[in-house]
Amino acid sequence: MEELLKEIKKEELGKVLTNVSLKEHTTYKVGGVCKTMVFPKTIDALVSLIRKLKAKKTPYMILGKGSNVLFSDQEYPGVIIKLDNLNQITWKGNKLIVGAGASLMKVSLMAVRKGLAGLEFATGIPGSIGGAIYMNAGAYKSDMGYVVSSIKVLTPNLRIITMVNKELQFHYRTSFLKTHPGYICLEATMKLKSGKREALEEVVAERKKRRLETQPLEFPSAGSVFRNPEGKFAGKLIEDLGYKGLMKGGAMISKKHANFIINYQNAKAQDIKDLIDFVREEVKEKYQVELTVEQEFKNWE
Repeated sequence: MEELLKEIKKEELGKVLTNVSLKEHTTYKVGGVCKTMVFPKTIDALVSLIRKLKAKKTPYMILGKGSNVLFSDQEYPGVIIKLDNLNQITWKGNKLIVGAGASLMKVSLMAVRKGLAGLEFATGIPGSIGGAIYMNAGAYKSDMGYVVSSIKVLTPNLRIITMVNKELQFHYRTSFLKTHPGYICLEATMKLKSGKREALEEVVAERKKRRLETQPLEFPSAGSVFRNPEGKFAGKLIEDLGYKGLMKGGAMISKKHANFIINYQNAKAQDIKDLIDFVREEVKEKYQVELTVEQEFKNWE
């Protein structure tokens, strides 16, 4: 790793941090230490970095805003790559071209202020553009699949290609990128529709008010923990079992919304995972329903 770090710094591929606490890079505010974190300054720098990592057989992963992952409390031995510098935003009428590292919330609010409709659902989702496309983030009966027309992708063999919407296989909380994790989103083109700014802002304000009333936004979390089973609501199943407020260590099932697990009091990642596993087992036993976790578990092997 020492030799690799020297090469990255010598070639000025981007900012390098060592021994980074993942608590600072995830919305759960938990996780162990990452040995090395790199912020490539350009797409070319990213390609060079990954080429070096592959040559040295060094494990690596891409991390967006950390809003949909649960890292273990163990040290992550490889390199975590953050695409924060790929954050350019270009508006061309109703079309938007945006880098994968840009904030989804920021872009969505910008669209609303420009009177462009289609991204209002995302104004409360704290992820990156790339991460949102990867998991097909959505809310209010809409998702990224409705607005993304194409993306620029880095393939596992380090070619840059363009994939159009129908190739991206957008479905409920999944996409081609999620089922083919060697592919990395670099940039997205989205098509929005003309709308009235005042009406869009009113929708956003009403939804924000509703979120504040119904979701535990005052505590670190990763949003909804479980996907809603067909015809049911995961939160309702958990609430009916009487588990609102249940704690394991410093983690708690929210008293406000049972499909949220919050970092209530200096929780460990293990506390959160223990609660997730417990709820899944209980729901399966009581209702014969297999809950699917929305968050991805990283470094638990």
